[in-house]
Amino acid sequence: MKKLLLLFVLGMFTLPLVAQDAAKIEGIWWNEEMTTKILVELKDGKYIGTVVYMIPEKYKNGESPKDDKNPDPALQSRPIVGLQLLDGFVFNKKKNEWKDGTIYDPQSGKTYSCFIRMESDDLMKLRGFVAGMRVLGRTSQWFRTEL
Repeated sequence: MKKLLLLFVLGMFTLPLVAQDAAKIEGIWWNEEMTTKILVELKDGKYIGTVVYMIPEKYKNGESPKDDKNPDPALQSRPIVGLQLLDGFVFNKKKNEWKDGTIYDPQSGKTYSCFIRMESDDLMKLRGFVAGMRVLGRTSQWFRTEL
């Protein structure tokens, strides 16, 4: 009984540390080209990322570019600003990465499996890949910023 109590108490102290590590991903990030800002946040127990800003040069006639490469014609008229690019990420403390998520690329209209690693507090590397094979993919760097 004492061992169980000790394990419980130790667990109460280590759980916040895991949550702290996982929360490092939260915030606003420039994409690699520094044309788009993405808000990464925890929603329903998983991390998501939503476009919150695009540089004015990307706008056409004062409007945000549209998701015109989306394979679903019904979604091709939605604006990129407000679009969710990252979905379903969970933190894996053992590997120190966020995994089991997807990344949507509005330039191609494709969604890829993805994992994320923090290189520093201000640099995150995302790797999108296909067929469950991490070697068949591309890495992108995002940089922490403010809105």
